[in-house]
Amino acid sequence: MSGTPVQVRRGGRPLRGEPVLERAFRVLGCFSEAGETLALHTLAARAGLPKSTTSRIAAQLTDVGALERLGNGDFVVGLQLLEIASLAPRGHGLRAAALPFMQDLHRVTGQHILLAVRDGGEAVLVERLSARDAAAVKYRVGGRLPLVGTGIGIALLAHAPGSIRKQVLAGADDAPCVRRLLATVRADGVCAVTVPNPLRRGPTAMSTVAAPILDRRGNALGALSWVAPDEGGPRTAAVTALRRASAAISRVAGLA
Repeated sequence: MSGTPVQVRRGGRPLRGEPVLERAFRVLGCFSEAGETLALHTLAARAGLPKSTTSRIAAQLTDVGALERLGNGDFVVGLQLLEIASLAPRGHGLRAAALPFMQDLHRVTGQHILLAVRDGGEAVLVERLSARDAAAVKYRVGGRLPLVGTGIGIALLAHAPGSIRKQVLAGADDAPCVRRLLATVRADGVCAVTVPNPLRRGPTAMSTVAAPILDRRGNALGALSWVAPDEGGPRTAAVTALRRASAAISRVAGLA
């Protein structure tokens, strides 16, 4: 989980008056990997909270099912969070409309097909279909991706509010290049980029083609992307398939 950093006093103590709910979300936001287990001292360090405060909050979160405590005392994310998250209309409703088209793309390409929505200045992955022999990638459902540096992020950013674009572009290393990609998405309904593979194993670069899923007013309620090892060849077929799939999802979902 990310957002505006919370100010803390020297020694890691939060400023007085920080709401308990915000502290609870800081503890939940310490988990960044699927199935990750964290000891109490690690939770406290990542959350920037005293160990006693973290212990109390973690116990409360365990009581309501948001966390689970293992036999060795470590914590994992609880099933209650999954149950609640599955009700989110912006992700779940879009996923239901997109899944049949994602499955078609998955069968044809044999690679990774991603679906994401924008949350502030980041993208949140709500579905991923991957072939067994597809190249390894560092994407997980529920994970967050930058709006710059990923094809699906660019597709979302192209139709984001102007204030979001301005904020993201201000922190971009190559803002002119990003602006050109955004213009391509708005003009062609799709973009194709090559990005470094953050994993040490597998190909050094990944090719991605992404298209926004637009409503009647031209707002991106989500984006769809295809990700595969970069082989330097034309991506015409993928561009056409992604453009058609995103338009079809908009029609099925009643967005277009």
